[in-house]
Parts: sequence; C-alpha cells; structure tokens
Amino acid sequence: MMHDARGLEATGADARALEHYERALEAFLSWSGDAHAETDRALAAAPAFVLGHLLAAYLHLCSRDPSVKPEAQRALERARRLPRNARERSHATVIATALRGDWGRAAEQLGRILERHPRDLLALATVHTFDYYLGNTRALHARIEAAQRAWSPAERGYAGLLAMLAFGLEEAGEYARAEDAAFAALALEPRCLRAHHARAHVLEMLGRADEGIRWMGERSAHWTGQGASSTHLWWHLALHHLELGNARHALAIYDRRIAQDAPSLNELIDASALLWRLRLVGADPGARWRSLAERWAPHAEDAFCAFNDLHAMMAFAGAGRRDLAQRLLSAQQRRLALGGTNAGMLWTVGLPASRSLAAYGEENYDLAASLLRTLPEVSHRLGGSRAQHGLLALTLQAAEKWGRGRIVSRGRNSTLSPLFSARAA
Repeated sequence: MMHDARGLEATGADARALEHYERALEAFLSWSGDAHAETDRALAAAPAFVLGHLLAAYLHLCSRDPSVKPEAQRALERARRLPRNARERSHATVIATALRGDWGRAAEQLGRILERHPRDLLALATVHTFDYYLGNTRALHARIEAAQRAWSPAERGYAGLLAMLAFGLEEAGEYARAEDAAFAALALEPRCLRAHHARAHVLEMLGRADEGIRWMGERSAHWTGQGASSTHLWWHLALHHLELGNARHALAIYDRRIAQDAPSLNELIDASALLWRLRLVGADPGARWRSLAERWAPHAEDAFCAFNDLHAMMAFAGAGRRDLAQRLLSAQQRRLALGGTNAGMLWTVGLPASRSLAAYGEENYDLAASLLRTLPEVSHRLGGSRAQHGLLALTLQAAEKWGRGRIVSRGRNSTLSPLFSARAA
C-alpha cells in the first residue's frame, strides 16, 4: 500500500502517480499551475488510483460552473468501481452529497473526515472551498486551526495550509494574525498566490490602498499569467486604485487584465463586480456593459449559485438588458422549488438581492434600497469574501443617496416589476 506525503493510505497508487497527485494538490492550494493537468497525469500513471479520481471530481465541484457537474459525476463513478479504503469511501459519499446540491451536508461530512484524519489535505482544501461558497466565516479559520495542531511545518502542503488560515483569519477580522500567516506561507512558498490574495484582502479591509498598490506591483510577476487567479488579483489591485479615487486606473486594469474573450465564470464575476463598483462611484463603463452582458447571457438561467446570479444581474442591469434580467429572476423562482443549499441561499439573499440590482439598473432607487435594507445581516450567506458581498452595502448607500422618494418612470413601468414584490414573511 502506497501513502501520500502525509502518511495517509492511497489505494491503487504508485510513486509516479503520487508525485503528480501532490503537485495537483499544491496547484489547487497555491492557485498556480494546472491542477487538472497534474491529476490527469496521476491517473495516466495509475488508472486505479482512487484519490486521483476523487481529486478530479472535487476540482470540478469546486468550480462555480454547473456545466462541469457531469465530469464530476463520471469521476465519482470511476472511483466507485475501484477497491477503496474507509477514508476514500467517505470522500465518495461527500462527492455524491455535493452532486445532489446539499453543500452544507457535504461540508459537515468533510469535517468528520478531518476529525479522524486532520492531515487529509484533500479534505482540508475542499472543505475550505465549500465553507467559502457557503459563507461559513467561522469555519474558514476554525477548521484549519483544528487540523494545524496535527501538522509539522516541514510537511509538504504546509504553505497551502497557512495560506488558507490567512484568508480565514482575514474574513474573521483578525487582520494581524492573518497577515502573519500570509507572510509565513510566502516564506515557505513565494509563489503561493492564495497567500498573496489573503494579504491583498487584509490591506483592503484596513484601507491601506497605497501600500496595497506598491506591494502587489512588486509581486505581480509571481501571479501574472495564471488564469482566473491572476484576474482576481488584478481585480484586487483595481480596488486599491478605486479606494484612492483612481477610477481611470481601475478601468485600465479592467481593459488590459480582466476583460477576456472567453473568460471563466470566476473571471466574469470579477468583471461584473468591478464595473458595478465603477458605476457606483459615478464612472461610466460605457460599451463594456454590453459586451459583459453578452458573455453572461448563456448563464442567465443557470440558477446554480446565488453568488453567480447576483453578478450576472449586475451585468444585465448595467447593460439595460431587461430581457436577460427577467430570465434570471424567473429561473431563480423555479429553482426555489427544487430545494438544496442554493434554494436556501436564493430565498434568504439571492433573489431579493438580484431584484434590488435590477431595480437599481432601472433607476428605481427607492425599491432597490428597500430590498437591500433587509440583507446586511445575512449577506454573507451568498458566499464569497467580505470584500465581495460588501458590494451590496455599497449599492444600498448609493440607492439611498439617489432615491429619497424619486421613482423614474421607466422603473415604475418596467416589465420586471411583477417580480419585484417583497418576499412573503
């Protein structure tokens, strides 16, 4: 029986497959390299490597894109046809739960795996992603801290563990500890983009924009050219510029680093969030909205993730695409009947937040504000970071500024108005 770098059994592996598996985990943790390609290499070396198939499923599940769900299902089926140990069977159960849409229960199941195997890096990295999507702020750092006691700093993967801890601490408001953890991770692995990201959040939340611009500029060579990870870090740099009132610099970053011909969903999310912030501060993104709305259009009826839907609505509202906004709201209504984690997110935050953004796009500021006032205490349930879901509070401030009883005629007569009724108590 072969074992991974932390001494856990790995059914069906050989030494070559395990090396590719470790590289895949490192890519997943550091946000650099190609985790999918390394996983494929692991399975090419050892087709019966159970953890390789499980990792392939998890990588697809950790995407916000519903189109990859069949790939995750096929990877699970391949793993189930192979002999597995108890831990690997538990992972297969988690994947099946997540595929049914119950992300909350899947996170609980991963937590139980970590209670027995705190050095299971696959479980740790995946549950950290699930907790982030679920908006479980406390778990983002508490799970890592609990597992960390069983780890040695010399073990492979420890830099990634510290980077996850740094982000979790930042989301909990423990900025000094978060910064220390990010620096410790970077001392072990200077190319750990997850650690760069955690410190970018700390600098943003503390209003240290000048320092953020300098620090990120000095290190941009580490993360340029790393796909969606690069895009997100450029997005953070643009936010530092916006903090200093440099909308022109933020737009330049959008044009050069964020607007893409064929972006991933994560990159579309960053694009929407930046253009919406620019709109809120009075900058005019112009034709960029129309282009972005067209890229979001294939996802208008996904209703897969409330966080995705919200950013799609920003693009549709910004571009004045009432047709796409209507399709999104209708799809959310239909999704509520199916149950699962996303239905709860939609009911609590996703649907009223999407309605509010559509109203804001129609310049119906009073309605937008009235919907948003119900959300601040639960907005974290959308998932994402504090910086990301804080955009709802910024929109509320802008709606209150521009509203105060002013209802624009096209907002009152909008074809969207039937879906704007308040949620039932």
